[in-house]
Amino acid sequence: MAVDALTFNIEKGNVYGILGPNGSGKSTTLGMVLNVVNPSSGFFEWFDGNLNTHEALKKVGAIIESPNFYPSMSAEDNLKLVCQIKGVDYSRIDTVLETVNLQDRKKDHFKSYSLGMKQRLAIASALLNDPEILILDEPTNGLDPQGIHQIREIIKKIASEGMTILLASHLLDEVEKVCSHVVVIRNGKKLYAGPVDELNATHGFFELKSEQKDELKSFLSKHEAIESYDEEENDLLKAILSKPYDAQSLNKECFEKGILLTHLVKRKETLEEQFLKLTKNL
Repeated sequence: MAVDALTFNIEKGNVYGILGPNGSGKSTTLGMVLNVVNPSSGFFEWFDGNLNTHEALKKVGAIIESPNFYPSMSAEDNLKLVCQIKGVDYSRIDTVLETVNLQDRKKDHFKSYSLGMKQRLAIASALLNDPEILILDEPTNGLDPQGIHQIREIIKKIASEGMTILLASHLLDEVEKVCSHVVVIRNGKKLYAGPVDELNATHGFFELKSEQKDELKSFLSKHEAIESYDEEENDLLKAILSKPYDAQSLNKECFEKGILLTHLVKRKETLEEQFLKLTKNL
């Protein structure tokens, strides 16, 4: 089953990332809400159910496949065709090309574009009808670091102007940098849905090492601020905090119990570490 009882809400003005490994059901989810994949059960609503799907999709811009333009036509002429299909005035072309930083290349043939430029033109095409929601499926897939940076900056720029964005990605770094909210899925099931900063809003953890490892493990297992600990490589212990606690206090307590620490660092869990924790038992 590609998607299994997946439920979440998209609030206006936010950037949502659907995050999951390849094959987790991200593209299938986007395909269903865009009416190109038929769900076997369940339902979804656009704009609080005030519009049917056909009418709602007129307010949506989407890229769910590789950019598909005529190679021997200029970017401008390709966008004119899209305008005709969507019933949009040509005056929108310069506006969207400016948004994706392709204004100076609008007369160039599509086949002369780099992969990153082709993706930026696809975003411009999706913006022609001035949508309320922009949907992107793996927008930086296959791009070099410069191309990835350019796409991310464009997404942030569009989002800053108040557009709602829904993007699917398997890249934690992408979601952390451009999204305000995240839906984490694995094997078609939702593991988390909410603000990105709440997913990794933990109290952090300590990395510790001591020659008296057994005594240190016993101390950690009884400590009121330590939720749990794991043994890492090189005799390093990772102690997860259950509440705010500082390294100085922990070091002092260890010393008073005769435990000398040779290593003590307090760290904050990254989105990647939270994601791995969510998915480790699946």
